[in-house]
Amino acid sequence: MALRENARAEPRRSTYRLPLNEEGRRRREENVIEIRKNKRQENLQKFRCGGAQVESSPGLSEEPSLEKLLESIPAMLANIHSDKGALHLDSTIKFRQLLSAEVPPIDLVIQSGVVPCIVSFLARQGFPQLQFEAAWVLTNIASGTSEHTQVVVDHGALPLLIKLLESISIDVREQAMWALGNIAADSPRLRNMVLENGALMPVLAQLNHHARLSKLRIATWLLTNLCKGKPPPEFEQIKPAIPVLKFLIHTNDEEVIHIACWALAYLADGPNNKIQAVIEATVIPRLVELLLHPSPLVVAPALHAIGNITSGDSTQKTYVIMCGLLQLMFNHLKPIQKRSIKQEACWIISNILAGSQENIQAVINANIISLLIDLLQNGEIDIKKEVAWALVNVTAGGTDDQIKFLVSQGCIKPMCDLLTCSEPKIVAVCLEGLFNILVVGEAERNMEDNGGVNPFAKMVEEAQGLEKIEILQSHENDEILRLAVKIVVSFWLEEDDEAAAMTEATGGDAPPATFELDLNQSPPGFSGESGFS
Repeated sequence: MALRENARAEPRRSTYRLPLNEEGRRRREENVIEIRKNKRQENLQKFRCGGAQVESSPGLSEEPSLEKLLESIPAMLANIHSDKGALHLDSTIKFRQLLSAEVPPIDLVIQSGVVPCIVSFLARQGFPQLQFEAAWVLTNIASGTSEHTQVVVDHGALPLLIKLLESISIDVREQAMWALGNIAADSPRLRNMVLENGALMPVLAQLNHHARLSKLRIATWLLTNLCKGKPPPEFEQIKPAIPVLKFLIHTNDEEVIHIACWALAYLADGPNNKIQAVIEATVIPRLVELLLHPSPLVVAPALHAIGNITSGDSTQKTYVIMCGLLQLMFNHLKPIQKRSIKQEACWIISNILAGSQENIQAVINANIISLLIDLLQNGEIDIKKEVAWALVNVTAGGTDDQIKFLVSQGCIKPMCDLLTCSEPKIVAVCLEGLFNILVVGEAERNMEDNGGVNPFAKMVEEAQGLEKIEILQSHENDEILRLAVKIVVSFWLEEDDEAAAMTEATGGDAPPATFELDLNQSPPGFSGESGFS
């Protein structure tokens, strides 16, 4: 096929570039967010207390074997139902030891009927050691399945555990928070129950400069579980946590920073008003600073929090850029970086490139485009997917000069190479990007140096892109097929071939004049409708 001269190219140019409107951007951003979250297990869910905490209970001798404990259950139950506090404590300790086994017999303990008595021990204010052991038992029961956790809640443990956050005993407060953390981690419904019972403010009160490290870690973990989940908690209900999280990310403990960054990521995941509240807490400079942290345990959640924040509006993106983000992104995009870090970094850049033309120019000025194109050529497939989304954002929202810069950096060849990819999402987004690039190339057609030829169309041909696009005209995915036909019709077919091509693409059911793409519609798979729990 010869490149054609077409007098209608000029009016077409203003209508053909596929727009990435705000709704489409949000859908795409949400889809990438869900991909990221569904891949990651942050290990911030439920935890069972093992034997390492035994020294917290004074006066204990060597623990009995699991077999001996199982044989002793009838005697333990008899002691639990007695009227002697010492026997209550002794048997509660043994139930805790039983539930601290490598494979804890949670069902057996529940079936024994002991849970109501253990819950009642939480109210024994004059007996903190018994309260501590009872909370430990309930912590380990709640570390099991949702059914196990529900048993703890159904027997009225929740308000009693929250009351224990006011205990004079640090050990009791820690253990109560551990139990509440397991309950909140179970489901959004139970998380909401913990919040509705008034847990947030007592938890925040535990987080201060004077807290011992173990309590700081457990309280931060509990707080993070109160912030996470889909659907998220009511934002106004959890908003008071943000200033405390600012304090936590400035601590020196790697684990506390790691968990607190996840909490900020959850709080910034959603509408722009949530993002703005996080920005106004002035946590962004510290999050950017944490990208220099030597531990990936800190860098990964800091990147994710920044990624959620950069999914906001252009003004919010600009603020993050002004905090020095892009200078640090350069290092996180290098091939030597861990794959997960590169993927997070690409996602952040994609979010920024979905913003204003000033946002796009900031990325260009930071010399990041060449790194993205290198990753598009040589990165792993999931990295290529992130980069493809990033580059199509430039082609959809950038100026002609910004798109020409993209081409000058060599984006056409790797985008054409990805047209044979087995993932329809990647193929569709590359077609969208190439279409937008070719539209800009139409403006170059009449330049004296180009002799009436679209130079970008020529580059696509030289990259074997045209033959791949022609093949995609019979692709089983309808959107890919329509995009491929639209590209061929718009930039390669002679005008007298257009009607036949359009009729063939629509199955001959409509006249050529009615064949039209919905240019505002994202390709299949960009809906971002997957859930996250």
